[in-house]
Amino acid sequence: MDNRHKVCIDRILPRDLMRLQPTKRMRNGGMRAVAPIGKTWMNGSTLRVRFMGGTPTEQTVARQQAEWWAQVANLKFDFNDALNAEIRIAFDHNDGAWSYVGTDCRSIPLNEPTMNLGFLDGGTAGHEFGHAIGLAHEHQNPAGGIQWNEEVVIREAAKSPNFWDEVTTRHNILRKYTADQINGTAFDPDSIMLYFFPASWTLNGIGTKANEVLSAMDKVFVAGAKMYPKAGGTTSNAVELLVNAKRRTQASIGKVGEEDLYRFTAGTDGRYVIDTLGPTDVVMKLFGPNSETALIAEDDDSGLDTNARIAGDLIAGEYFVQVRHYSRQSGTGKYSIKVRKL
Repeated sequence: MDNRHKVCIDRILPRDLMRLQPTKRMRNGGMRAVAPIGKTWMNGSTLRVRFMGGTPTEQTVARQQAEWWAQVANLKFDFNDALNAEIRIAFDHNDGAWSYVGTDCRSIPLNEPTMNLGFLDGGTAGHEFGHAIGLAHEHQNPAGGIQWNEEVVIREAAKSPNFWDEVTTRHNILRKYTADQINGTAFDPDSIMLYFFPASWTLNGIGTKANEVLSAMDKVFVAGAKMYPKAGGTTSNAVELLVNAKRRTQASIGKVGEEDLYRFTAGTDGRYVIDTLGPTDVVMKLFGPNSETALIAEDDDSGLDTNARIAGDLIAGEYFVQVRHYSRQSGTGKYSIKVRKL
């Protein structure tokens, strides 16, 4: 039995290494982070997957464990080996297990993998697909409270099979996210996103156990309002918006966690504006062209008061707009939406 401590890497893009969270003062005097472009895919997306190697057995394990997430989240995986697949998986046994997080996969050159499954112990593939749909490591949850013995962790992570330097170890294990960087829950010791760590790596002698399947909280969280609720719309039933329509389309967030989905066709290249109006504080995302997974822009309060507004130069094609309330936990209310070509 291999008792070496195998830990995966959730790879982040260089632009995120030192990203500060800008803030904007609200009318009530409070502070809110200006919504950064997130890591989650559009709710209801079908993510294409391409294998870049691997044995039939390895590929089967990857398919089976990806399905764990698809069974509970409003997402699908299509293992069609498309050259422009959003998720591209290598099986390099000398490169450990790692994945880029969520929509960061779109920024990786198409001839490079976005995930590597160098080992497939237990639920490793399920863990990496968790990263691919936008989940972070549970041990870096700010609510976790793991008391690391940093000297021991750095020394042990430098050995086989990881061979990490101190900077890598601090990023992958010791660093915690701040509360405003994540959509999170209370620390979940049963999460598949938590790896096994021996008691000797902590100051209080309390380690973590290996979790090889999705926990109850994993399932609830990924299917909840913060991630991929089944109640969300899909591209097949998206509401059509006519460019330069005479009247605005009236809509509402009728229940907590609801996400409204629209589509429109840019008939010609040019500058387009999509905005909302009304008393409801909404967040809006724009995807396309001709893609439900390519995030172009995200906005919270660039419009009037707390309304959303996205303006940009678009090429001809089909686009998708997703609208949700700023407060996924409690927000509902009416709004209107319109697309204009300037």
